Amino acid sequence: MTAQLVIVGLLALGLSLALPVVVKPLLKRWGVVDIPNHRSSHSTVVVRGMGMAVAVAILVALAASLAIGLVAVDRSLILVVIGMVGAAATLGWIEDLRGLSVRVRAGAQLMIGVVGTIVLATTIEDSSYWWIPVGAVAVATYINAANFMDGINGISGMHGVVVGLFYSGAGVLSDQLWLTVAGLVVAAAFAGFLPWNLGRGFVFLGDVGSYLLGASIAAIAVTGLLAGVYLEYLLSPVLIYLADTFTTFLRRARRGERLAVAHRQHVYQRLTDTGLNHVQVAVLVSVLSALTGAAGFVAATAPAPLAVSASLLAAAVVALYLYSPRIVRAIARRRTAVDAGSGE
Repeated sequence: MTAQLVIVGLLALGLSLALPVVVKPLLKRWGVVDIPNHRSSHSTVVVRGMGMAVAVAILVALAASLAIGLVAVDRSLILVVIGMVGAAATLGWIEDLRGLSVRVRAGAQLMIGVVGTIVLATTIEDSSYWWIPVGAVAVATYINAANFMDGINGISGMHGVVVGLFYSGAGVLSDQLWLTVAGLVVAAAFAGFLPWNLGRGFVFLGDVGSYLLGASIAAIAVTGLLAGVYLEYLLSPVLIYLADTFTTFLRRARRGERLAVAHRQHVYQRLTDTGLNHVQVAVLVSVLSALTGAAGFVAATAPAPLAVSASLLAAAVVALYLYSPRIVRAIARRRTAVDAGSGE
């Protein structure tokens, strides 16, 4: 089984690394490029839509896990994940090519969640159909969260790696091989995308990729929840993304701003405005996500006092992230004042 797991992981990684060689020229020919605007964190025209390559890598590797008999039990759960991920990536690709109205996008995202959760509730024993609205909202919410957070180089690729590895670990701890495989495939595929995103000829995921990322994580999380995996295992690695998305949404709504209009008010975007570069911010977000993930894993199974401490640590890490732009600016001002004083 270990050898088969390695093969599937390497397949996802290899495809994600190699496919952009073919996909990038096609995207240029089709005019799938990202033109900077006031929301952008880049200043040059960049090829986007490379999420197509990552999508193929994930879908082929998951299908291969079934074909070689790696996932002999709960095969239907992998099939549901494949269906939800494939549908979301297709929706994102249509958005990249021709654009869709907010109403159509939202309706399609909710429908992906509804259909996927209905199949899960039908497939998994002792599941309730009351989970359907939960699954629908979860899928639509995280697709949008991943899309909103995909604004700087490296952040989405690293997020896929971090969350995928935590989910794979959750599969090991929960004795659910399908989850181990799905998490590993997502992590490997997004790891393969990172050299292209961070290299000299960098490319963007585009909506196909951000929808893919959000749907991969949400589909695995919803499936895991209905399959009996601890909620802490599934929720803790994504707390930073959710906190950034929801606090930004609430802040803009309170100001009466038009929520559908592009902006640069997310915490990670404000961090780049402090002078940190894209990689530094992406690493910070990933490290803090890993900390909340680790804290959540402890909170799920540890004795009460330690579980409470772990939960408080996760909350503190989220608060640290939300206030990090102010902290970084304060440190910069202090350094400037010290330098000015030493120069007198």
